[in-house]
Amino acid sequence: MYRVFEALDELVTIVEEARGVPMTASCVVPRGDVLELLDDVRDALPAEIDDAQDVLDKRDDLIHAARKEAGETVAGANAEAERTIAEATDEAERILADARARAEQMLADAHDQADRTVAAGQAEYQNLTDRSRAESERMIQAGRDAYDRAIEDGRAEQARLVAQTEVVQAAHAESARIVDEAHAEADRQRADCDAYVDGKLAEFSELLATTLRTVDSGRNHLRSPANLPSSGGRPTLYDYQV
Repeated sequence: MYRVFEALDELVTIVEEARGVPMTASCVVPRGDVLELLDDVRDALPAEIDDAQDVLDKRDDLIHAARKEAGETVAGANAEAERTIAEATDEAERILADARARAEQMLADAHDQADRTVAAGQAEYQNLTDRSRAESERMIQAGRDAYDRAIEDGRAEQARLVAQTEVVQAAHAESARIVDEAHAEADRQRADCDAYVDGKLAEFSELLATTLRTVDSGRNHLRSPANLPSSGGRPTLYDYQV
């Protein structure tokens, strides 16, 4: 390739130094030297130039084939994308259906648990009420028995002391004290019974309030935007047992 540039430089030198033809822009050059240099240039040109010309001649065919292949590639990519989108849509619908089924199952379980809790609370309430009533009646009866015994003891003591003139006044005072203590004891036992029943009823009221708050929390969670199908998320599982 270096010989090509060298021969061209020599041709330029010959033309620049050639004798000009009077009254024209032409010149006289040595034909043999010029032809020899042109032969050197032609021989020195690499064979790849001919191959490059063949490539240029086939350029349109190559471009057409490349465009055709690119179109086929784009069409295949579009088909693959549509198939992938269809599969993703089917998978999303399946996941959404599963999420809805789980949410419905969770809601049904929450209702069942709430019903069981309410039923258990009602049974416990009835049991506590029955036991409290029985305990109240027992304590009231015990107070009455104690009162009756105190009255009988006071009357016996009063009758015994009446026979003794010097202690009659003291007997009356003691009898009155015993009667007052019996009344006070009966009142105290009745108050204790009422406090016991009120405490048990307060515990049961708190149990029912906690159960209702749990059920409301579960329902609010199921209706929250984070669990709607458009959010794309999966709902969090909660334990609604109290």
